Order: sequence, then C-alpha cells, then structure tokens
Amino acid sequence: MLVGYARVSTDDQNLNLQRDALSQAGCENIFEDQLSGAKAERPGLHQALQYARAGDTIVVWRLDRLSRSLKDLIEMVTLLEFKGIGLKSLQEAIDTSSSSGKLIFHIFGALAEFERNLIRERTQAGLQAARARGRKGGRPKALNKDKQALAVKLYDEKKHTVDQICKMMGISKPTLYKYIDAAKGSQWKNP
Repeated sequence: MLVGYARVSTDDQNLNLQRDALSQAGCENIFEDQLSGAKAERPGLHQALQYARAGDTIVVWRLDRLSRSLKDLIEMVTLLEFKGIGLKSLQEAIDTSSSSGKLIFHIFGALAEFERNLIRERTQAGLQAARARGRKGGRPKALNKDKQALAVKLYDEKKHTVDQICKMMGISKPTLYKYIDAAKGSQWKNP
C-alpha cells in the first residue's frame, strides 16, 4: 500500500500540489502537516508512521518535505527500513524498495559521514593552530587575578552577602564560588 505524506512550512502555503501528485501516484491515504520541518514534532508524519505497515511505502512529493537535513533523512530511512517500510520520492525518483534506491541512500549516508568527519578535522586543525599561536579557547575570565583575589577577600571578611559581592564584581554566584574554590585549592597546595 502507498501511504502519502505532505508538508508545507507555513499556513500561507498550499498543500494542493502535493496532494494531487500523491493521489496521482496511487496513495490511498495522505497524511499532512502544515508547519516547519524544523519542528521535531510533526503530528501528520507521526500518524503516517503509525499507519504504515511492513511492506507499505511512504510516498513524498520531495525529500525535503520529509526531513530537515540529510542526517535526519538518513535516520528516517533507517527507521523505515527497520519497520520494513519503503520510501518513495516523486520529484527525485528515488524508491528505497528497489536495489538502486537503497544504493543511493547508502551513498547519501556515506557522503554525510564524510562531511561530518571533514568538519571535525577542520575544527581540530583550527584549534591546534590557535593553541600554537598561544590562544586559549573558551570564554574569557570575568575578572582578572587581582579582582578574583578581592572577591575572595570580601567573601572571607563576611562583611558583605554573596549577592552584594556578586553585584559589586559583576559576576554570578557560581563564578564567585569557583574563584573561592580555586583560592582554597591553591592554599592547600602552598601552605
């Protein structure tokens, strides 16, 4: 059985083009969503997945109607494959119930993994180059060493509340406590 799924991103867009194409393709039931693909919860897609049984094929007008990204698409195809459900895209002429359709998705998956690895390698190379130039990553310290020592001193004097110290120094409570812990740790190392 062919099960159709149609989605448009906004209320202004119209589902008629997709409905007509899916009906012409022979879909008996068509499930619909009228919301952004970026939304994780798509009730129409959920209903289509619940309705479809092993041996059925979910049909979409275009692959971008089904998933927000290549990674998401590959995860969706993996889920459908696990359930024994095929996927057919009318515009891209891809059908995972055929051998050639499965091959195309495996190629897509390999390309997506290759792209993720390239991004990871570039990021690591950039971080190493920055470290070699003496740069440290992360957020800059809120206070220099002298102001950190002053904040700890104010805390130890117990003349001001934690809130008052934080307001004076322009820091949060966790930051203040981090400076206090660091100061106590250095005291234990250098008695």
